[in-house]
Parts: sequence; structure tokens; C-alpha cells
Amino acid sequence: MQYPASKLPSVGLTIFSQMSALAVKHKAINLSQGFPDFDGPEALLKAVDKYISSGANQYAPMAGLPLLRQEIAAKIKRCYGREVDSECEVTVTSGATEAIFAAISAVVGVEDEVIVFDPAYDSYEPAITLNGAKTVHIPLLPPSFSIDWQRVIDAITPKTRMIIFNTPHNPTGTVMSEDDLKILETIVEGTDIVLLSDEVYEHIVFDGLSHQSFNRYPALAERSFIVSSFGKTYHVTGWKVGYCIAPTPLMAEFQKVHQYLTFSTATPLQAAIAEFMQSETLHDSELAGFYQQKRDFMNQHLKGSRFSIDPSAGTYFQLLDYREISDLPDQAFVVWLLENAGVATIPLSPFYADDQQTGFVRLCFAKGKSTLLQAGERLCAI
Repeated sequence: MQYPASKLPSVGLTIFSQMSALAVKHKAINLSQGFPDFDGPEALLKAVDKYISSGANQYAPMAGLPLLRQEIAAKIKRCYGREVDSECEVTVTSGATEAIFAAISAVVGVEDEVIVFDPAYDSYEPAITLNGAKTVHIPLLPPSFSIDWQRVIDAITPKTRMIIFNTPHNPTGTVMSEDDLKILETIVEGTDIVLLSDEVYEHIVFDGLSHQSFNRYPALAERSFIVSSFGKTYHVTGWKVGYCIAPTPLMAEFQKVHQYLTFSTATPLQAAIAEFMQSETLHDSELAGFYQQKRDFMNQHLKGSRFSIDPSAGTYFQLLDYREISDLPDQAFVVWLLENAGVATIPLSPFYADDQQTGFVRLCFAKGKSTLLQAGERLCAI
């Protein structure tokens, strides 16, 4: 038979899968994929066992367990001062990636344009493409990897339906400032542009900085899907539990997609997270200090290396500037580094539409001290 043409002809095996496979092959330390090598809080894990054993194993309501949605709304109020209606402005999703796909699918259509900032999380463009729209890429470039707002203004056309932001930013570790969001407010004022704010690392911001959530800015919040992740906050990425906040008209469209995408998310996981949020409100406020210690420990043990390092401002990722070591393209350099140092990292070029070469690679420091120490020793030996 004649099989249908691919809807995503340029999509292949992700760079994360490629590097993880190479790490296994070469018995390397894997700092490429972004997940912790330690477990979530014991009280949270025990709560899951309790709810599974007590029979909370059937479908949850489509929008999420009411108690969990109430706890999310309470957290938004506590952290950002915004009142959200847990009944119609909060939806629990099967990971942040599902929320991102549902948000794009809810409002983006054929011939629309969506602005993204490269290097971009690799799920954005496939969702845009599958909805028949065009991705408009704006690069974030070294040394600051900051947004060039004039380029944003120049990129907006009558077809611009959505702009996607990610702060703290993966993979660069940068964070948006208050000034950035005030500029954005001015740019979108008087337009029908919808915003999607990917804030999965919202609690991992360093050196006394505050996370500038779109929840803090009413003029942005009224036109935004704001996405976060319990997996990142509670060190349980494999649970794939996230959520989305949006004003009622946008959330109504979001839920139309969500109900046919996953419908609902694992009930015992939702129940356990809700219980944990009721009793452990300090966990998210302590997360920045927890990961800053890891960032500083990693960077301290890289001081003797030939890499140049500007400490990450957020996320659990750190960029390494390798230009004093090699002039190889980054995809070749990460293979060379893996083979010669036994450490797997991630190149940035696959996350640029034009394979931009920056001379930087990314590592994940959400690991135990022994792993970070061993990785640092190997990288200093180069």
C-alpha cells in the first residue's frame, strides 16, 4: 500500500535519546537528560502507596481532582498574589508537555504564526506544525542569551496567534526580568496575541532573584496559558503530572482538547500531591537553595577545567563554553567529550532552527554529590 506522507518529516530520534544511548554504550556519566538521580520526598511517595491501597484507582475528573486544583490555586495566591478560580481556571495534565500541546492545539490553526525563542524545548514546533501553523524562530544568542525585543516587534504580523516563552529557560539557564515582562505587556497591548508561558522550573531561580511568573502580571495573565510541572518541583519526573492556569475563556478551549488527549491524569498521584501540598508548603520555597548548592558544587569542581562558566540563573542546567578547548561543531564535540572524558552532555544546536553554533553545551546538575564530583574530575582532566 501507499503509506501517508509523514506529518513530521524532519523529526527523528531526539538528541536526548541519542546521547543517553551513547552514555550507556560508553559507560559514561549521563549529565545529558534533565532528570534527578534521587527520589522525591518520602512523605509524598508514601502517600501514593496509601491512595493506591485505599482504592483511588479509577478515573479522576477530567480537569483534575478538586482538592488538587484548590491546592494549586492556593499556591498561585501564596507565591504570586493572583486569585485564580480552581473550578474553571485550573486543569491538571499528564505532564507539562501535554499541557503545552493542548494549549497550542486549543487556539492555533492553519496559517497562523507562532513565535518561539531558540534554543527552544523540542516539543513546541511539532505541536505547532501538527496544527497547520508556521513557527517563527527568534534566536537567543551568547553571551547573554537574552530576548532581543526589537526582533520580537519585527516578527509580529497579522497572522501572529501565539508567542511561547520559557522562564527559567531550558537549555540556557537564563531568567526573564521584570523589565522584560513590562516590555512584553506594551508589545501585546491592543492585540489578540495569546501567550504560552512554560514555567516548569518556576521554583529553581538562584542568587536571590525572583521568578517573574506571568501570574504576577494581570495584563499578561488575562491572555496566557501558564504551565508548570510537579515532576520538576517534587523530583518525580516519571510521574508526568503537570498543570495549566488560564482565564476561563482560554481554559474552556484548552479542556476541549485535553479531554480527548488524555482525559485525566493518574488518580493516586493527584491525591498524593494534593495531600503533600497541604502539609509541605515550604518545599517549593526551599527548592532554589537546594539546587543552588548543587550548581555551586558542580561549578566549584569545574574551576580547574578549560571550560568557561557563567553560573546558571535558574533551572538545574548549566552551560559550558568549550571554545577554548575545541573548534568542533557542538554535536561533534559532545561525542568527543563523551568518548574522551566519559561525560555525556547536550549540544545546543539541535534546539535552533538553523543549527546555530554557539560554542556551548549543557549539563544537568540535578545529581548526587558523588556523581557531580566524579563528572567534575573527568571534565577537568580534558
